[in-house]
Amino acid sequence: MTPYRSRSHPVRVRRIYDAPAPDDGQRILVDRLWPRGISKDDAHLDAWIKDVTPSTELRKWFHGHRDDYDEFARRYEAELATPTPAEALTHLRELAPKGPCTLLTAAKDPDHSHTSVRLRRL
Repeated sequence: MTPYRSRSHPVRVRRIYDAPAPDDGQRILVDRLWPRGISKDDAHLDAWIKDVTPSTELRKWFHGHRDDYDEFARRYEAELATPTPAEALTHLRELAPKGPCTLLTAAKDPDHSHTSVRLRRL
């Protein structure tokens, strides 16, 4: 995936199942559920920000409507504006400018998941 820039540092998205890379910088898991088959030691995380993820209801909706990514993104953007996700997004924004940052997800297609929507907000 092409890295995005948060102020002056790159922010990229990778799958948690990919081996850590030397240029990952901060590694931040941005999924609500812990990914299957990954130990906490193997994840090499600096942070796990659960509250910046879509609600359970929206996640379930998206699993049934994979072909409507634009509607998912619209609904997720609305959720990110509510208090708890907005606070988590602020925390993520505070971490990202400190150097290279890699957002990690278990999603099979990170380019069409909540992580790519979130990058627009960083």
